[in-house]
Amino acid sequence: MVAEIQRPLITAADLLRMDAEGKRGELVRGVFCETMPPGKIHGIVVANLVAFLHVFVRPRRQGIVATSEMGVWVERDPDTVRAPDIAFFSAEQDPPGAEIPPGYSRNVPALAVEVASPSDSRPALHDKALMWLNAGARMAWNVHPETRTVDVYRPNRPTITLADGDVLDGCDVIPGFACQVSEIFEIYADNGDI
Repeated sequence: MVAEIQRPLITAADLLRMDAEGKRGELVRGVFCETMPPGKIHGIVVANLVAFLHVFVRPRRQGIVATSEMGVWVERDPDTVRAPDIAFFSAEQDPPGAEIPPGYSRNVPALAVEVASPSDSRPALHDKALMWLNAGARMAWNVHPETRTVDVYRPNRPTITLADGDVLDGCDVIPGFACQVSEIFEIYADNGDI
């Protein structure tokens, strides 16, 4: 029988120090999970969706759109800090003009978006969406560049999968927001897709 080596659990403060040392990752119940850059297609899809959300949300002062570099403190003792690819925090969560404290967000985003990396499995992303909902998110989107689909999760509702001809909307989380699913995957606005 092989004995399992127990590593000491680390905290959110430890993770923040590790980031300053150039070690990137998330913290899941005190265990560091290193992350690697997911590739060009992933970056394009994240940038497209951030741009659509930011251009809609900012002038309406509906909230804040942030990217994965921020980190969200989801659980404590042991600590879990996750980094959705995109997070939307409503104006109720972060009122305009309010000071944002340094470090990881202690608010769970109203919308958490994960864009599938080549190493992500659909079941693992499904579990992550459920984790966001269980932590208090009002909606989660899992975006799949390979199949050009978006899975939409909401509490107490069935998951909906949208494809190229469908419209992705913000429902009551980002009222009025909508974009074509196909636009999320475009490389250039005038022609050509990923």
